[in-house]
Amino acid sequence: MRVVLASASPARLATLRSAGLDPEVVVSGVDEDQMTTHDPANLAAALAQLKCRAVDARLQDADALVIGCDSVLAFEGEILGKPADAREAVARWRRMRGSSGVLHTGHCVRRGNREFVEAAATVVHFAEVTDHEIDAYVATGEPLQVAGAFTIDGLGGAFVRGIEGDHHTVVGISLPLLRDLVGDLGVRWTDLWV
Repeated sequence: MRVVLASASPARLATLRSAGLDPEVVVSGVDEDQMTTHDPANLAAALAQLKCRAVDARLQDADALVIGCDSVLAFEGEILGKPADAREAVARWRRMRGSSGVLHTGHCVRRGNREFVEAAATVVHFAEVTDHEIDAYVATGEPLQVAGAFTIDGLGGAFVRGIEGDHHTVVGISLPLLRDLVGDLGVRWTDLWV
C-alpha cells in the first residue's frame, strides 16, 4: 500500500521508519495561519486535516493512505507553534523553564473518501535551564523549526525533565493513536510494515 506523509518533519518521518513504515513525503504547502481557535487540540487536529486533504487532493490516488499531522504547545493559556525568530525562542524558553506545558499533536488519516481525525496530548515538564543553555540551544537553530521551540528527540531532549503521556506525541506523531486511526480505515498496522 502506498503510504504518504503530508509533513516535512524529519522527526515524523524517522519515527514512522523506525516503526517499520517507509512513507513517501509530500509537503502540503498549507498556510497554517489560516486557522484560528483558542482550543489547542482542535487547532492541531484542524491543521492536520488541512494538510492531509491538501496532499490527498494532489495525489489523485484513492488507494493511497495519507497521514497528516501538526503540533502545538499549550502553555500558560497560549497556543505556541514555531517561534518566529531566535529572539522569540529565547524569550519563550525563559518563560517555560521549570514549568510545564501540554503538547497537542493532531492526526488525520485518509484513504479514498474515508477520513479520521483526532488529537493526542502529552504533558511536558521543562528543566530549570540556565540563560547560557537557552542561548546555546537557540543558537543551534533547532528550536526555530519545531512547535513549542523544543524537541525531545534532539538537542532539546536534555532540557525536558519528564513527560506524562506518549513520547511519540511530543516527537510529532503518536504511533498508538495512528495505529488506531489506520485500523478505523480497515487497514491492519502490520500490513504497513516494509
